[in-house]
Parts: sequence; C-alpha cells; structure tokens
Amino acid sequence: MAACDTRFKLNTGAEIPALGLGTWQSQPGEVARAVAHAIKVGYRHIDAALCYGNENEVGQGIKEAIDSGIVKREDLFVTTKLWCSFHARVEEGLQQSLTDLGLDYVDLYLMHWPLAMNPKGNHNIFPKLPDGSRDIDHSHSHVTTWKSMEKLVGTGKVKAIGVSNYSVQYLEELLPQATIIPAANQIENHPSLPQQEIVDFCKQKGIHITAYSPLGSTGSPLFTAEPIVSVANKRGVTPATVLLSWHIARGSSVLAKSVTPARIEANRADLIKLDAEDLATIQKYSDQLKAENKFQRFVFPPFGVNFGFPDKQ
Repeated sequence: MAACDTRFKLNTGAEIPALGLGTWQSQPGEVARAVAHAIKVGYRHIDAALCYGNENEVGQGIKEAIDSGIVKREDLFVTTKLWCSFHARVEEGLQQSLTDLGLDYVDLYLMHWPLAMNPKGNHNIFPKLPDGSRDIDHSHSHVTTWKSMEKLVGTGKVKAIGVSNYSVQYLEELLPQATIIPAANQIENHPSLPQQEIVDFCKQKGIHITAYSPLGSTGSPLFTAEPIVSVANKRGVTPATVLLSWHIARGSSVLAKSVTPARIEANRADLIKLDAEDLATIQKYSDQLKAENKFQRFVFPPFGVNFGFPDKQ
C-alpha cells in the first residue's frame, strides 16, 4: 500500500485516512476549489471547524465532488469541531456545522478546546470582555461538554466523537467520567513539538492522534533543519514531504493545509514510508531540541489560560 493510502483504525472500528486536507486559515473564495481538487486527486479526509468561518465553502467543495461522481458521501471522512462558545449548546453547534457543510452527518466531531466561552457574549464565535480578552465561562467544565457530546452518538449525526488540544492533564480529568472514550485527539505536532507524553498516553488509552501544523509555521526552521534536510536529500523528496510522512510512520493521521493545486497534489503523491534510519535521525533531532530546551509551539490560543502543556511545548 502506498503511504498516501494508509488508514488507521479508530476505537470505534471505523478507519480514518492518514492524510487529511486542513482548511484552517484558508481564504474565502479558495476553500471550495481546494476541497474539490483535493478529493479529485485522491484525498478522502477533510478537516473543518465551525470557528474557521468557511464550512459553507468546504461543503460546496464536497458537494461538487459528490455531484460530479468522483466519490460517494460514504467514501469521505469529514471532521468538524465544536467551538468554545457552543459548549453549553452542543446540539446547536453541531447543527450549525452540518447546515453549513450541507451534510447529514460528520464522521468525527471534536471538542475544539477544553474550555467554554460565554454563549451569551457580545459575539457568537469570539465573545470578548471590555478589556479585549476572551469572555471565558470558567463555571462550565469541559467534562460537562463531553457528556453532552456523548448524547450525539446514536443520533445519526456523528459517527464518532473526540477532542482537540487536550494535554494529559485534561484527559486525566475527562476519562474517569467519560462513558465514551474519545476516538481521537487532534494536536499541534511536529519534530520540534513531538509531545511524546500525550502521544504515548493516547496510544495507551486507544485514542488516535491527528497532527495539525505538521510543518510548523510559515518560515518554520524545520524546513532548513539539517537532520530533516538530510533525510529529504537521501530520499529525493522535499523537507515538507519528510515532515508529513513522519506522522504516518508514528501512527498518526496528519492534516496538510494548502489551497494551491500543485501543492495539494504533491502533499499526497510524494508521501513516503520512512525507514528506521530516517526515524532515528529525526528522533535524534527532537532529542537534541529537548535537551537544549528548544521545543517550539507555533499555535497559541489567545485565551490566557494554561491547558496543562509543558512550558516549552
């Protein structure tokens, strides 16, 4: 099996395609074309979220692919996420996404962050306090939100539920009170932020890891890091290909974000199966960063709260 066709089994028994198309920060007018093109060239995993503000375009791209006969709905794995201002109105949040996406169900529904924002604040998505900080509802527990999400299973509107941006601390709070174990935990993940603690914890609990921001960020030092470049040169691929392939070798699904047709195609077609030597080279690089206290997180939510991640992760 080619690396691009790899699938992983969730604890529900369903399979999630290893490579997904990310849609975060994709600009209006570009998303529908990107999604339709991705499906046309073989992507079967599409990642979306209510707060991205573009689910209607994601849905247009999916509809175009289905209407053109490229795929059937059941051939696709669609993920979306419950936004923080909907923690006290979970069904409403899901229905909003389904309506925008034009779908009857999603394959995976994630809690985007383990905190709630004021559902009656001054903005439906990003409520703020007078000082400009986010209007957080500290009285609402993420465990309560999860219990509401559990009720969605069996409605036919979600095939599986999971979490996102969860550290070990939050999972340790959630799991003893959960009736349904999360199917997945979507986290920022790359060699300069391997998050081995949470990856190992999730593996032990049967929770699948999906990696976002797998390349770091624009201008990320990962593209020029000598160990990454050396593996790329050895295998005759780009550093981006190495970074995406690394996740699949770790047993994680990975989200590649692009609206450029050629890049969308390359992200899939160029994926490779890294060998033990490749993985050892990248592991040594991560170990060195850890020893030098240089792990680097690129996604910081403007919430002003501690999610239980180590300081340098």
